[in-house]
Amino acid sequence: MAEIALDLAAMAKLAKVLDFIAGPTDPCTIAVKQAAASGAEADIRKARAAFMKLKSTHRVAALGMLRE
Repeated sequence: MAEIALDLAAMAKLAKVLDFIAGPTDPCTIAVKQAAASGAEADIRKARAAFMKLKSTHRVAALGMLRE
């Protein structure tokens, strides 16, 4: 699988959106904030895994808000 370069600024925006949708204490929100702040590969993997565990409606809503 090819590595995908992630934009840390976009990840920070996603963290703000998740803060609104899931709340500031949600594990996914915390993981994405940490990944955006550190940029570490391990944090990014953890954030992706947490994002995939969100309800599909929350994922769709978050990505939709990023498009606007």
